[in-house]
Amino acid sequence: MADVAELLAEQGVRYAVIGAMAAAAHGVVRASLGADAVVALQVQEARVLRQSLIEAGYQAQLRVGDVDDPIPALIEVRDCHGNRVDLLIGLRGMDPEALSRTRQVSFAGATLEIAGREDFVAMKAFAGEPVDLADARAVMDLDRGSLDMDLLRRLAQRFGRETVTAVEVLVGAAG
Repeated sequence: MADVAELLAEQGVRYAVIGAMAAAAHGVVRASLGADAVVALQVQEARVLRQSLIEAGYQAQLRVGDVDDPIPALIEVRDCHGNRVDLLIGLRGMDPEALSRTRQVSFAGATLEIAGREDFVAMKAFAGEPVDLADARAVMDLDRGSLDMDLLRRLAQRFGRETVTAVEVLVGAAG
């Protein structure tokens, strides 16, 4: 992810690391074989980025979703060691300001843009799988007092009713 992040920065592409790597940056470590980030690009721009990744020596495959897919497109990036980074080309419902709320974290000599806690929790609630909800709950439990609950609820609304319900369950789990 660090190398891909450097390439994104060189190209002026805004991004936010999400998934297990973001969970770790927020204090919850879980094993994962890859890294994920959401990038601020349109599908046509993703084609250009894919070519840049290939020219930099990566294997890069662009997959375009259908109209019902919450992820318009995805670039799967692999290096010669088998490391994998999935670059989500947007996420339906994501607040456009999410990439302005990232926090910078140093990792392997690079500076990574990590999704803010409220955005991370809302995205995980939207994903809705048990491991995603567990990640969201664990990140929330580390320091619920510092979460902006109004922002979290507004972000959840952008993703839809199921996400609002999931967030309310997570908020209620504080006990």
